[in-house]
Amino acid sequence: MLQSWAGCGLVILSFCFFSIASYLVLFSAFLPTPTSSLLNSLVEDSHYKYLAVLIVPTSAYFIIANWVGWQYYQNS
Repeated sequence: MLQSWAGCGLVILSFCFFSIASYLVLFSAFLPTPTSSLLNSLVEDSHYKYLAVLIVPTSAYFIIANWVGWQYYQNS
């Protein structure tokens, strides 16, 4: 029962991150300025908003590469 809630929570958090990140990176140039001060500061930033989005695939790549390397090491 707890695992299904954890999975649903992970999916919801992933969707929230994806929608906020896509707004900040892609749609903020076409939509009006947000009223939230946090979102407004992230929209005006031109460096760290890309870091938050790109750290996810970069981390996933290194985790998978390290796991594959560890499997080669264990089975050699």
